[in-house]
Amino acid sequence: MTTSETIDLSQAVARELPYLRRYARALTGSQSSGDRYAAATLESLLVDPSVISAAASAKVGLFHTFHLVWASAGAPTAEAEDRMTAGAMAHMAALTPNSREALLLHAIEGFDHDEIAAIMQTDPEDVAQLIATANREMEASVTGKVMVIEDEAIIAMDIVDIVTSIGHSVTGVARTRDGALALADKTLPDLILSDIQLADNSSGVDAVNDILARHGDIPVIFITAFPERLLTGDKPEPAFLITKPFTEEQVRSAVSQAMFFASTETLHG
Repeated sequence: MTTSETIDLSQAVARELPYLRRYARALTGSQSSGDRYAAATLESLLVDPSVISAAASAKVGLFHTFHLVWASAGAPTAEAEDRMTAGAMAHMAALTPNSREALLLHAIEGFDHDEIAAIMQTDPEDVAQLIATANREMEASVTGKVMVIEDEAIIAMDIVDIVTSIGHSVTGVARTRDGALALADKTLPDLILSDIQLADNSSGVDAVNDILARHGDIPVIFITAFPERLLTGDKPEPAFLITKPFTEEQVRSAVSQAMFFASTETLHG
């Protein structure tokens, strides 16, 4: 491999690395665990970069390398550090093997069935079955109350429709930072789904931080047109991050998985 090819490969991997880290965190259940496997993936590529050059694209090669590293370790999830995480791990044990991996690759990272088959070393038909199974099993596992922070009315309506279609209730829609805190004080949600830029030029991130500071840990999904702004490597980073414009499948998947990672003991009936 020439120096120019090495530089091009490094640049291609660097462009996709934030998205690999997003995927790794969602798959393993924690930022620290996901980052460990992302780092191990880069180390593997330093030893054998041919995996990238042999793939259909740099992104497919990168995710395939991660799959090999993660699968060789036994496809682990994060260690249970508290009762909430322990409940999530118990849910994970009941899932059909490889189904959640296929769902994340498709719904969150945007790979098609052929690309996922190349990443996971399986057939496209098997991928389709795994995705369908994951959606069915995760949506059936737990339901709860969802709070939406979104200043664009049409987008908010779309999100509410998607969330309610999979069995969750919506506590309300907030358009500003202050409105979000007031809504959370009125009805504590089990999940927050938040845009980044709000109607009064306040920040959805700040709104979420206000709520978490007052009410404790609540699963959060951020929606943004600029995901790289939140995938910086600084802690904390969101485990679930949807890129605008989003699809219904992306929202369904992220909501189901975020709820899935919350123990049923933490949901408020």
